[in-house]
Amino acid sequence: MSDDVAYLHSWIGRQQVSRAKIDAELVRRYRATLDLPDIDSIVAPRLLHFCLAPAVVQTSALGTDGHPPLGDFLPPVPLPRRMWAGGKISFEGDLSVGDNVRRVSRVENIAMKEGRTGRLFFVTVSHHLEAPSALIVEQQDIVYRGPEMAGASQAATPAAMPSPAPTHQRSCLPVGPTLLFRYSALTFNAHRIHYDRPYAIEEEGYPDLVVHGPLQAAMLINYATELSGTAPSKFSFRGTSPLYSSDSYTLNASVEGETMKLWTEKANGTVCMAAIASW
Repeated sequence: MSDDVAYLHSWIGRQQVSRAKIDAELVRRYRATLDLPDIDSIVAPRLLHFCLAPAVVQTSALGTDGHPPLGDFLPPVPLPRRMWAGGKISFEGDLSVGDNVRRVSRVENIAMKEGRTGRLFFVTVSHHLEAPSALIVEQQDIVYRGPEMAGASQAATPAAMPSPAPTHQRSCLPVGPTLLFRYSALTFNAHRIHYDRPYAIEEEGYPDLVVHGPLQAAMLINYATELSGTAPSKFSFRGTSPLYSSDSYTLNASVEGETMKLWTEKANGTVCMAAIASW
């Protein structure tokens, strides 16, 4: 690990190429995990690409938090708390069962900022996924925090409600540990805050298991697709506050022409994930 910003900047431009094939069982498992209809279609749901070509690391090489080690593709940022903060995605065509997908990932930027409780590092990674009938271009934003910045005491301040008020809303029961475990398995994500409750509470200071940001994004893009009748061609999302496995929450949408604002919200009014979909 290094706190030399100039040294970390040497990772900018680093690329990684990976490949994966979409099989019918992956699509079935993804649909079952998110309670999507098991329809007779070869078309993959949007954001299934989060499950493709994950980093495959020996268990013995994982960090105490369950993450793969840094310093290969991702820079060796000197802060231990790593979270997927958000992203922007554009879709041309649909991924389908049988597709061979090639993904080119590139570190685009690394920035350090001083927050009110300490340093933050922001790493921006781009992904280009190419398949015979689809192109997905994605920007992924990763934030690194110090140990003192994790947990409810640092992240539970209610965020402002998006405007205008929702035109559609769905009440949801708590996500629960089973869904978190299944989604972690689908994405080969060993980050312990999503399935190891004692670790999440005792080591990282959260009040409960943390719901994955990408899982909330998947819920919101599926809600947008259900409401509009077709999947959006552009989708962006950002986390504003943690959602925990014991939280009841709502899915919300506000339609403005061909754009839809979406968000997950706790019963106390805290917005956890905000997104924008467009067609």
